[in-house]
Amino acid sequence: MDEKTNQCGCEASTEQIDQSRRRLLANSGMTFAAATAAVTAGMTGEASAATDEAEAFYADPETGGLPEVDMEIEPGRTALVIVDPQIDFLSEQGVSWGVVGESVTEQQTVDNIEKLFAAAKAVDMPVFISPHYYYPHDHQWKFEGTLEKTMHAIKMFDRKSALNVDNFDGSGSDWMPQYKKYINDGKTVICSPHKIYGPAQNDLNLQMRKQGIDKVILGGMSANLCVQAHLYEMLELGYEVAVVRDATAGAKVPEGDGYLAALINYRMVANGVWWTDDAVTRIQKSA
Repeated sequence: MDEKTNQCGCEASTEQIDQSRRRLLANSGMTFAAATAAVTAGMTGEASAATDEAEAFYADPETGGLPEVDMEIEPGRTALVIVDPQIDFLSEQGVSWGVVGESVTEQQTVDNIEKLFAAAKAVDMPVFISPHYYYPHDHQWKFEGTLEKTMHAIKMFDRKSALNVDNFDGSGSDWMPQYKKYINDGKTVICSPHKIYGPAQNDLNLQMRKQGIDKVILGGMSANLCVQAHLYEMLELGYEVAVVRDATAGAKVPEGDGYLAALINYRMVANGVWWTDDAVTRIQKSA
């Protein structure tokens, strides 16, 4: 990989990327050796568990103990919401790749999010982005949770200010390059940033209500943090929400598998838990 030019278009050297990963792992408790293996797996397309193996590992129980529910897509009332489709989460050059890369690779998250974008745009379904940005004043918080502290330490999603986009293009805060044609089309609603995990402090709810939306197809990053928090908040606000299970991923650290933790909760509270291919088919049939 060229020292100054990389897959995401970031103006960062390999050394800077590795230093960022080391800072993340120092905070998360994961060894750098383990992270390097995960990163190398992602770069070569050989995750420690192949996609088929991951699908089997995370499969739903053959016999469930809870009642089955589902959500029907209704044109004009249903939107696609993607959380944090940003380089710091989804690119090999992102600062969190050392802990999320294995799960992103297993679930084929990057490609699956793009499939959702393409399907929604093809039928003119409203699309909303709930991004994550940190500004200098956010680094002055007097107290933080574990992962808030970690994200601030590695400068994840950092921007110079709310009114300054210097060096934004290709940075960790920027969209994944393959998503830009969908997000920057003049129709997608880019909401104000959420600051910790959920959308309680941004305008996602306002923007969707103003368009008459009360049903949501949800994907993005990361599974047990921002996506799960968005799911809970929207349920509390009266939305129906179907989560696309392989259009997200989670960190794997000694404390646990974030993706598995989220999937258990999705099964218990969401109005639907769909695979990407199923979601795409449903979107296409809704036209």
